[in-house]
Order: sequence, then C-alpha cells, then structure tokens
Amino acid sequence: MTILVTGATGTVGRQIVAQLVERGEHVRALTRNPEKAAFPAPVEVAYGDLAVPGSLGPALEGVTGLHLITFGGDDYAPLPNGPELVELAAKAGVTRVSVLSGWDETSVEQALRAGEIGWTRLLCVEFMANALEWVGSIREEGVVRVFGNHPGAVVHEADIAAVAVAALVEEGHAGKAYTITGPETLTPAQRVRLIGAAVGREIGFEELTEESYRASMRGWGADDDYIEFAVQLGANPPQMGSVVVPTVEDVTGRRGRTFAQWVAENADKFRS
Repeated sequence: MTILVTGATGTVGRQIVAQLVERGEHVRALTRNPEKAAFPAPVEVAYGDLAVPGSLGPALEGVTGLHLITFGGDDYAPLPNGPELVELAAKAGVTRVSVLSGWDETSVEQALRAGEIGWTRLLCVEFMANALEWVGSIREEGVVRVFGNHPGAVVHEADIAAVAVAALVEEGHAGKAYTITGPETLTPAQRVRLIGAAVGREIGFEELTEESYRASMRGWGADDDYIEFAVQLGANPPQMGSVVVPTVEDVTGRRGRTFAQWVAENADKFRS
C-alpha cells in the first residue's frame, strides 16, 4: 500500500510522513519543490500541485491512501477544484482519505461527501506550533505581545498527525469528523510562562489594545478585511477552541501531548 501525503512539508504533513514511516508504510510525499523537501529515505518524494490537477498523475500511481489539505498556492486560498481532485483519486484506486480541514467546508470536503471514497475529516483548534510566531520578539526583546488573552485547548501537531495516520491505516474511521484538541486549556500568558521556564529566563507578556493591534497589522501591510477578521478572532474566539475533547486518546489510545512537552521539544528555537 502506498500512501500519498499532500502538504507534506508543512507542520502537520511532516509529522504524518514520519509517523507513517515509523509504522513501516510506503510513503510518498507530495511537494511543489522536491529539491527542497529534505525527507530521509525511505520516503519517496513526488512533484505535484493540488491547484494544478494535471500535475498529479504520476504522484497518484499505485496510491490507496491519501492525506489531503484543502488549500493551495502561496496565498493558502481554499482549493476550488475538489471534484477534479476526488475524481483523480478515485480513478487511481484510493480507498481511504484523511482531510486536514478548516471549520468551513471547501470544494474538497463537498466532493468527498458526494463521492464513494471512505474519508475522515480532521478539525483542529490552534496549533501549539503557532507559538513559533513569538520567537522573534522573545529572542530580541524578551517579550510577547498578543491581542486577546483567552484560553485555548492548543494541540500538538504530532497528535493531529497521529489521528490522521490512524484514519489512513486502520479500519473504522471512514465517515467520521474528528475534532482534535490538546489535553488542557491555556491562555497565551500561561504559554509564555511555560516557555520562559523552559529557556530559563523571564519573558514579559503584554496584551495589546485593539487600536495598537490594528496599527501593528497595518504596519506589515495587512488589508482591511484581514485586519477585521483578526480583530474579531482575537476579541471573540470560537468557543470550540477552548473545549478539551478526548479525540486523541480515543483514537490513538494515549493522552494528547501537553504544551509543556511541545516547549521542551522546541526550547532551543526561543533561546537567543
């Protein structure tokens, strides 16, 4: 069985590839830049672009399991060509699909729902890896600035991958929509304190006002629509993002990884 992982060089994709290899699966990693993919043997690297379905023929040869993302291109826009992608997968002989999905369905989920391939939808809250956005200000200034200090059940990217891998190699997951969270809720301020403890230095935390947050986004060129979306998300995050659910343990048999574990794995990135 060959499993094709799209988005293979992404935060979750690399974890899926690694965990499939650990299980002895034959893995093919799809990327638009094979020369920069840097996957170790025995991973097979294949060129392809989900936004250009005609590029996927060779990558899909012999594939029975497929991990899909729902966006493409440099702007991460939702893929509009779901029916074409699903048709190609079906013709290739794909029987299992996992989909890393946003909360709003795209053409990919809609096409899978209308088709006959068994598929599993993965719905995730905020990634723990988003804390890497704080690396610059922590290393240069010893401070993190955030708009909105709301608790979130942030999830380790390896746990998302573990659920995806289960859906791709085990029976019983087709037709399921799994909400995946971490095992605890933490505010950004609490996460910053955990990072500080791991790197052995005090890190300041500043909660931005809406005015200063808007100004900072204008400063790096965000358009008005994005600014409005970000402000609303920071001020009123979805309630589902702060509710712990036991999906990781239910699917994999072990408790989800904590943010403290994620920090221990990534502490060097925050050290100056």
